[in-house]
Amino acid sequence: MLEQALTALAAAGGSAVVQAAGTDVWTGLRQAVARWFGRGDGQRERAELERLDQTAGELEAAEAGAAERMRIRQEAAWQARIEAMLESLDDAQQTQAAEELRALLSQHTRLGGVSAGQGGLAVGGNMDISAEEGSIAAGVIHGGAHINRPPAPDPSQG
Repeated sequence: MLEQALTALAAAGGSAVVQAAGTDVWTGLRQAVARWFGRGDGQRERAELERLDQTAGELEAAEAGAAERMRIRQEAAWQARIEAMLESLDDAQQTQAAEELRALLSQHTRLGGVSAGQGGLAVGGNMDISAEEGSIAAGVIHGGAHINRPPAPDPSQG
């Protein structure tokens, strides 16, 4: 079982893979993650590239209602893959791999920044969305929105 810091690192790695898919940082992160998993084995690196491409494809193909579930599922899957990789290494290799993973995440993710895929909304701080007097307020609306006037109260109701 991994120590808490390595589990958190694996979670950050899984999150980074999913957040980068479909953005301008994807190509660099994709290559770096595949190299990290490959550990010098070209065949394994190619297999990881295929897995990463499959992940990006599934995230892109997810319908609006299922997109968040797909993101959560993919983050968990990549976290588990990273944890399994770290667990398979001896202590010295594990320490080196963890340092390499931290470095690649630092290099290929936007520290302090945010990124959203197509049709998404990213906020790097606080954001308030509010609606008043029967209006609509939203960060992102997929489809359409309609406002109908509420029915007038029955005069017998006062």
